Amino acid sequence: MIWLTWRQHRRQALFTLVALGVLAAIMVPTGLAMHAKYDSLGLGACRAALGSASMITQTEAMARCESLGHQFQQEFGGMMLVAVLFVVLPVLVGVFFGAPLVAREVEQGTHRLVWTQDVSRLHWALVKFGLLGAITAVLAIGYALGVSWWFRPLVTASTGRLNYLSFDVQGIVPIAYTLFALALGAFAGTYWRKVLPAMGIALVGFAAVRVAVEVFARPRYLPARTLSFSPDGQRTPNPASGDWVLDLGVRNAAGEMVLPNSQIGPCPPGGCGANPAGPGAQNWLQYQPGDRFWIFQGVETGIFVLLTAALVFFAIRRVRTIA
Repeated sequence: MIWLTWRQHRRQALFTLVALGVLAAIMVPTGLAMHAKYDSLGLGACRAALGSASMITQTEAMARCESLGHQFQQEFGGMMLVAVLFVVLPVLVGVFFGAPLVAREVEQGTHRLVWTQDVSRLHWALVKFGLLGAITAVLAIGYALGVSWWFRPLVTASTGRLNYLSFDVQGIVPIAYTLFALALGAFAGTYWRKVLPAMGIALVGFAAVRVAVEVFARPRYLPARTLSFSPDGQRTPNPASGDWVLDLGVRNAAGEMVLPNSQIGPCPPGGCGANPAGPGAQNWLQYQPGDRFWIFQGVETGIFVLLTAALVFFAIRRVRTIA
């Protein structure tokens, strides 16, 4: 059974290895160039000197650090477009590996031949899901490690690891996304027993779940914190903290939001002059601290692992009902 499963999917495995090889050929030289530039600019030491506190006093060192970050972004900011590709890769596993896993067998009728050769439906499903899942997990781990290494200079030179896109392609969540996509495709194939509809359902379903978790759940994994600070003061948000800003604005002396999605200052030593939001107005931020990255990674990975397990369970139950 294992040998048969391998023969059925070896062409897909070969294409995947070729695609990963092409991806590596792009990532390795560009990653080395970004790491070398990051080190030569001294960005690492510069940002380390700023620390991880959410608020710091404005200094020349901070201004220099921000200038170096802009310089790095001007040269390598275009690589963010490549990072979008990394977000898409997990769903391709669900579409091209997961969806045909059961649907192709049923559509072509080959499942009946296997089930009449002293191979139970449960054994058949466990071998197919287990073997393909194990291969996918190994490839996803390698992919996650490689992308995290490649993306690190871009992230640390800009907004931090918790922000959209940055969070999605680093750490351990890409592994969970990939396994979820595979399980979703396999489950879709047990209901829509033709390959193309199963592929479409896998694509739409993956996108819907990912957007829902990212937009509605992730900002609430832990209670967000808030900051208020005067535009006339010398304290300002730390660009090296990696905090994920969820909302910002300017509140008047009564605490009412008067300028949403805006900030005033920082002001020069002589002050800002007349405050457009009135006397006593304060800048306001709602944010998730950057040091929560691994907590959020663990929570989101757990969500998608549980979804994956549920999909595999229901897919195996559906296999038992296929005629």
